Amino acid sequence: MYADEIRAFVPHDEQEATDKRIILEYIENYPDTVLTRENEYAHMTSSGFVVNADATKVLMAHHNIFKVWAWTGGHADGDPDFLTVALREAWEETGITHIRPLSTEIASLDVLPVWGHVKRGRYVAAHQHLNVSYLLVADEADGLTVREGENTDVAWLPAEKLTEITNEWQMDYVYLKLLDRARALLHRG
Repeated sequence: MYADEIRAFVPHDEQEATDKRIILEYIENYPDTVLTRENEYAHMTSSGFVVNADATKVLMAHHNIFKVWAWTGGHADGDPDFLTVALREAWEETGITHIRPLSTEIASLDVLPVWGHVKRGRYVAAHQHLNVSYLLVADEADGLTVREGENTDVAWLPAEKLTEITNEWQMDYVYLKLLDRARALLHRG
């Protein structure tokens, strides 16, 4: 069960320990809706932090709604296999079909705020994404495809300038810790 995978995650710091506790409490309190957007306050999402073979570049999409460079990912929409969700979203949002996991283990757990916005002509209230992250790798020579309606651009961004380019200060800590973890995995192998 997906809650067991989250329970097995070993937090690296106080932020992850706190977010893990909150996510598990939410799963316990809202078992029927936590995997779907039916739960308008908070729901499960999964993201893929995609790097190239030496983690000198990170694959990002320019998000339509928030107009920032961001990682790939999306709503679980009922699917309890978060790695599959992360891979599917990465494929769909970038056009690269040969993205693979650096590890099948959860790389990070984060409670991420989402500001209220309009999506497909409908207002979506501010809420929380209970996010499960995975480290993924792809070949930067593979062709990229913009997903119309989802993003306006897809590109390999230089890792050393990532937080300058993404310009989303509240995500800096997430991106930097995942970049460090991806590099550690690549250098171990």
